[in-house]
Amino acid sequence: MSLETLASRVGFLISRSSTSRGLIPTRFFSTTSTKMALESYTFGPYKIDSREVFYNTNLSYALVNMRPVVPGHVLVCPRREVKRFADLTVDETSDLWITAQKVGSRLESYHKATSLTLTIQDGPQAGQTVPHVHIHILPRKGGDFENNDEIYDALDEKEKELKQKLDLDKERKDRSLEEMAQEAEEYRKLFL
Repeated sequence: MSLETLASRVGFLISRSSTSRGLIPTRFFSTTSTKMALESYTFGPYKIDSREVFYNTNLSYALVNMRPVVPGHVLVCPRREVKRFADLTVDETSDLWITAQKVGSRLESYHKATSLTLTIQDGPQAGQTVPHVHIHILPRKGGDFENNDEIYDALDEKEKELKQKLDLDKERKDRSLEEMAQEAEEYRKLFL
């Protein structure tokens, strides 16, 4: 009998991550988030807590947003740190958009929205503050903005606030990790 089989029968998970090797009681992880809890994620130069990630593939992951513009505003990123959209491989591009399509569809339904805004700010002059390609997914409802295109102004404003926070390390107005982890846990259920 293999060690993996034995460990699973007695309720343990074998960790192969570089930060913690050994047996971990499985009761600490739900079956959906076990793999995500053991993986590490980065967003540009920032380490992302795995509790913020609610969906992943071999090439992409989706995480809740620190400063959402509307309820359900999330980000989809390639796993590999890539600064510009044109620098993604064909496989990464395909996987990123397929992931965005799947995530967007589930969140639109979950939030009882009627539309989605999917946008990429590709480069600093386009408003990108974190040098890692990412798609913003925003579930939309009638009347959420007086003029429909104000969503882009709101995104720009949130990006500017984030840039100030990152550049100046001002007092945070961000959501807490606990708030984001709770939201991510709700979204994970959408992919069971």
